[in-house]
Amino acid sequence: MAERGRWLLAGVVAVAVLGTGTAVALTRVSADRAGAEPERGEPAKTVEVQRTTLADQQTVTGTVGYGAEHPLAGRRPGTVTGLPAAGEVLERGEAVYSVDAKPVPLFYGGLPLYRDLSAGVDNGPDVKVVEENLAALGFTDFGTPDEKYTSATAAAVKKWQKANGLEQTGEVGSGDVVVQPGAVRVSSVSAQLGAPGAGDLMKVTGTDRAVTVELEKAKQRFAKTGDKVEVEITGGKPTTGTITSVTPSPSSGNPTEKPKVTVTIALDDPKAAEGVDTASAGVLFTVGRRENVLTVPVGALLALAEGGYAVETADDRRLLPVKTGLFAKGKVEVTGDGVTEGLKVVTTS
Repeated sequence: MAERGRWLLAGVVAVAVLGTGTAVALTRVSADRAGAEPERGEPAKTVEVQRTTLADQQTVTGTVGYGAEHPLAGRRPGTVTGLPAAGEVLERGEAVYSVDAKPVPLFYGGLPLYRDLSAGVDNGPDVKVVEENLAALGFTDFGTPDEKYTSATAAAVKKWQKANGLEQTGEVGSGDVVVQPGAVRVSSVSAQLGAPGAGDLMKVTGTDRAVTVELEKAKQRFAKTGDKVEVEITGGKPTTGTITSVTPSPSSGNPTEKPKVTVTIALDDPKAAEGVDTASAGVLFTVGRRENVLTVPVGALLALAEGGYAVETADDRRLLPVKTGLFAKGKVEVTGDGVTEGLKVVTTS
């Protein structure tokens, strides 16, 4: 063992994983032998191996609102003659804005209309978007929605156009409706009456209360779509939430600012935000959690020259090989022969 090079883990390990593949920073420490006694007046620091629950967590302050906003642009040529008010909620079939005194209604769907539609056009998913919305609004001459724009579809379109005070052409232009995933809330209006109908108009959000958080991109591992988080709303009730999206944050233009991502979290209990318009919220992200495991401070780990890790016993200065698990809050999960709860080991922290 006298010829063995010892490596001492330096700093806090910032990567949390289970099992192998942990990334660490290492610093070489000169030593003639692994079991060298500490210098007089500088006794070795020791710590007991503990059995506990280990969780890799990060708490970040976010904002309670209606989720991330996104721009909404008009595509209908003409002059804007009507706009919604900020804070207004728009649902399927309602006018998002007006051009030349004619409404441009809201349709629900995941695909914008990318062409003008009329009887005889090639089949396509945009046709199904139109038929699904017509059916939801009570116009069902064509039967079950599909991707075929038939004369029956055109007949249903004419009835819908008549009900909305539009010219009854039986055709739907690519800019005649606004397609969004669902109902929207107008967060701000950028256009003015008299502006061109084809251009930026407003910014919208979803209608459900949500929490938005900005994370440094380097910490994006904490936020995965579908994961659960704990939420503490200022002035509200503690609750949990589900991550619904993780998107790149707009750049501030400052070259020294680290890239960030915007995390949107849907509240599992919307009532937790009742009576709260806009407020801050603490969001607790948990990447990994291990119940009832043996742990030591990260500073107790030794990376051996021949590979792998060990801990050094305080009593007889033996090296016990260990396998590392989850790293969190300066501690690491360890397993290995002879490694038991209460065992005293040497550490730097």
